[in-house]
Amino acid sequence: MTTAKDIMHEGAQWIPKTETLLHAAQRMRRLHVGALPVSDETERLCGIITDRDIVVKCVAEGHDPSQCTAADIVEGTPRWIDAGASVEDVVKEMGTHHIRRLPVIENKKLVGMISEADVARSLPEDKVHAFAAQVYAGPPQT
Repeated sequence: MTTAKDIMHEGAQWIPKTETLLHAAQRMRRLHVGALPVSDETERLCGIITDRDIVVKCVAEGHDPSQCTAADIVEGTPRWIDAGASVEDVVKEMGTHHIRRLPVIENKKLVGMISEADVARSLPEDKVHAFAAQVYAGPPQT
């Protein structure tokens, strides 16, 4: 059985909810990623921010990214998947919640991230279209 850990990108990093959006954007640039999981003070997942979130919810609203924090823009219930979950479980989680990125947790620690492209690469060709239709059917999520 192929698991979430098998298809994830390793090396994902938390950003504390107290971190400024300027530093978050700089970390995204340095890591060549478009999203970062956000942790609370106990390193528990409390959300995900994307580069688009920073632009739309901060910059476009006229706020200063050096003054706004990740906590100012995270919203909703964060979704995640256990490292040992099957690819089918990953597909179900991402499709049901219309999300494009999914943190992977093992022993209560962040071990990676899965994007929709990671899932698509792991699915048989005849299932990729159905997966994409499910993820993109709902409102845009991170």
